[in-house]
Amino acid sequence: MDVKTSVEIAVLHHALVGVAEEMGEVLKRSAYSPNIKERRDYSCALFDARGRLLAQAAHLPVHLGSMPASVRGVLSQLELRPGEYALVNDPYSGGTHLPDLTMVAPIYDKGRLLGYSANRAHHADIGGAAPGSMSPQTDLVAEGLVIPPSRVSEELMKLILANTRTPDERRGDLSAQQAACDRGRQRLTDIVGRYGQSEFVRLCSALFKHSHAILRQTLKALKGGTYSAEDVLDDDGAGATDIPIRLELAVSPGKLTFDFSASAAQVRGGVNAVRAVTESAALYTVLCLCEPRPPINHGCFESIHVVTRPGTVVDARSPAPVAGGNVETSQRIVDVCLSALSKAAPGRVPAQSQGTMNNLTIGGVTQDGRQFTYYETIAGGCGAGPMRDGADATHSHMTNTLNTPVEALEHAYPLRVEEYSVREASGGAGKHPGGNGVVRRVRTLVDAHFGVLSERRAHAPAGAGKGKPGRPGINQIRDANGDAEALDGKCSGELRAGEAIDIRTPGGGGWSPTRR
Repeated sequence: MDVKTSVEIAVLHHALVGVAEEMGEVLKRSAYSPNIKERRDYSCALFDARGRLLAQAAHLPVHLGSMPASVRGVLSQLELRPGEYALVNDPYSGGTHLPDLTMVAPIYDKGRLLGYSANRAHHADIGGAAPGSMSPQTDLVAEGLVIPPSRVSEELMKLILANTRTPDERRGDLSAQQAACDRGRQRLTDIVGRYGQSEFVRLCSALFKHSHAILRQTLKALKGGTYSAEDVLDDDGAGATDIPIRLELAVSPGKLTFDFSASAAQVRGGVNAVRAVTESAALYTVLCLCEPRPPINHGCFESIHVVTRPGTVVDARSPAPVAGGNVETSQRIVDVCLSALSKAAPGRVPAQSQGTMNNLTIGGVTQDGRQFTYYETIAGGCGAGPMRDGADATHSHMTNTLNTPVEALEHAYPLRVEEYSVREASGGAGKHPGGNGVVRRVRTLVDAHFGVLSERRAHAPAGAGKGKPGRPGINQIRDANGDAEALDGKCSGELRAGEAIDIRTPGGGGWSPTRR
C-alpha cells in the first residue's frame, strides 16, 4: 500500500470512528434511564451498504462483536427505505438477549444507499415475569417481550410500551436510539459527500484489507498447533451445575479456528448463549493480542473462524432462555479462549479476571405509585499479568460500562446504597497480585422484587503460572438489623422494605512465574 493511500484510510478510519463516538454521545445525552445515560450500557457502529462493519466506538465488546449479526438479521427480512428504522431483540433472529434492543437505520443520499447506522442499548425492563427482565427463568417468553426484525412504527411502539413496567422510560430511551441513528445518517452522508461514493467505497475496501493484514501479522506470531481449553459455568439457576465449555483452538498461518463443538448441551436455565455472542467473545480475545491494534471493522473477521454445534450453551436453539448468556456465558467463553491462546502466545495472557458481570435487578412500586426497575452490572477484580498487578474494581472483558453513581441511583429509585467499597484481600496472591473486587450493598425503601445473575461463586478465577486464584463472589440478603442470609449465584425473590442485597464480587487471579 502506498503512503498516500495509507494516510487516506487512516483519516477515513478516524472520521468513521468519530461518527460512532458522536452517536454514543447523542444516545447518552438523550436517554431517560440511568442504565443508559449513567452506566452507558450501549454501543454504536456504522455499516456499509452490504451490511459489513465499517467502524465502531469504544463501547461494549459483547455488543459490538455481535452487532453485525443483528444487522444481517434485519437485512435478511426487511428492505429499509429512506427515513425508516428497524428494531430487533429476538436472540434467534439477530439479537443476543431480550433487554438489548438493536436499532438499524439505512443511510441514503439522493436515492443511493450509502450504508447503515446502528446502535444497541440495554433497556432496564422489557417485560417478562420479573422486573428488570434479567431474573433467572426457564422460558424465553418469561424473560421478556420478543421482537423479531421489525420496522419501527407507532403500532410497534404501543406494543412495546404495553409490555414494559416503565413505558415512559422505554419511550425516552427508544427515542434516544433514533436520535443516535439520525446523527450517524447525517455524519456519514457528510463524509461520503466529501469523497464521492466511488472513492469512499474504494477507500473502505482498502481499510478492510489493511485491518486484515494487521490481524494476519498477529496470527503469524502465534505458535502453530492445536490447543485445548475447558472451563465451567457454576450453574444455570435451574438445577444444572458445572456446565462445561470446551474449546479446540487450531492455529495455522493466517487463520484461527475456534471449535466449541464439544461444549455442553443447552440447559433449562438462562445461561445459554446464541452463536453471535460466542463469535463476539472469540474475536475480542484475538484483538486483545494484536500489536498494533488494527482498525476494528469487517476485515478483522475474515481470518477468525468459529465452529459450534447447534443446541449447545454456545449456540442455543429456540426457545432456550438466554438472559445470562450475553452477560455471564460470554465471560466464560473469554476465559476459555484466553486459556487456549496462552499456549499459543506464552507470557502474554494474564490470569483470569472476575469472569462475571454480577447482574442485579430490583423492581417494584414507589411510594407515589410509579413502577420502577433498577438494573446494574457490578465491577470486580482484574487478573494480574507478567508486567503488572490486576486492577481493582473494574469492569473487564465483555463489559465496558460504568457504575450507576450513588447520587443518580438514589435520585431515580427508592433505594439507598449503604456500602460501595473495594473488597480488600479478594485478589489472588502472586508476584503480581490480582485485582480486588467490590462490595455493593443496596437497601430498598419499599417492598420490591430482586433478581441476581452471577458467576464465579463456586469456581474461583484462576491465577496464572504459580499465581493464586481470586476469591469467589458472595451474594447475601441482609435484614434491617444487618443479619445476613446467603443467596445462590442465580436467584430471585422478594425484598421487604428495609432489606438489602449485598453483592461481594470476585477478585482477579494472581500471577507468578512458573519455576523451571
